[in-house]
Amino acid sequence: MALLAILLYIFFRFGRWQYSAGAIIALAHDVIITMGMFSLLKGLLPFALEVNQEFIAAILTVIGYSINDTVIVFDRIRETLREEESKGGSLAALVNGAINNTLSRTFMTSFTTLLVVLLLFFFGGDGVRGFAFALLVGIGVGTYSSIFIAAPLVVDLTKDASSIAEEDYIPDHVKEEREAAAAADAAAKAAEIAAQDNAPKA
Repeated sequence: MALLAILLYIFFRFGRWQYSAGAIIALAHDVIITMGMFSLLKGLLPFALEVNQEFIAAILTVIGYSINDTVIVFDRIRETLREEESKGGSLAALVNGAINNTLSRTFMTSFTTLLVVLLLFFFGGDGVRGFAFALLVGIGVGTYSSIFIAAPLVVDLTKDASSIAEEDYIPDHVKEEREAAAAADAAAKAAEIAAQDNAPKA
């Protein structure tokens, strides 16, 4: 139910199913990797890796962190499409530029969060080390999935820029300019036809 609610939220916010699919697949990837690390390393690490309430809380925290990061990347992609659509260019190039613009914010946010989680991991005691370990894995995985999974999936699921940067992504001033140009062309053609009709016949 939670994944369905997130899917609908992303769809209504961005208006494209490609965004929803990219976000949900990235979320599933984050959860699977985190759970897989718990399964693979259980018994190998000097602290407990139990699937308990703390683990569930960590998974929910990772989901919230990851979807927040993904939405910020998607917002920047949408803004870039609005700004650059009238200039042309491939969707892949526009998305790449949008991701580059969010890299510093994404890495700084993840870095500061991981610092706090590392302190919790080393000084929080045995009772919270499993929780902190899940957050370490999940936040690290969630950071790269927003950039290297969610955004590329939007590009891969979209055949060309025109199917994702349609009229709802075109800025109002660009629409007005296009409408004015179309009206001017129509007026010029009408005047030309009228001039031809009124011209004296030989």
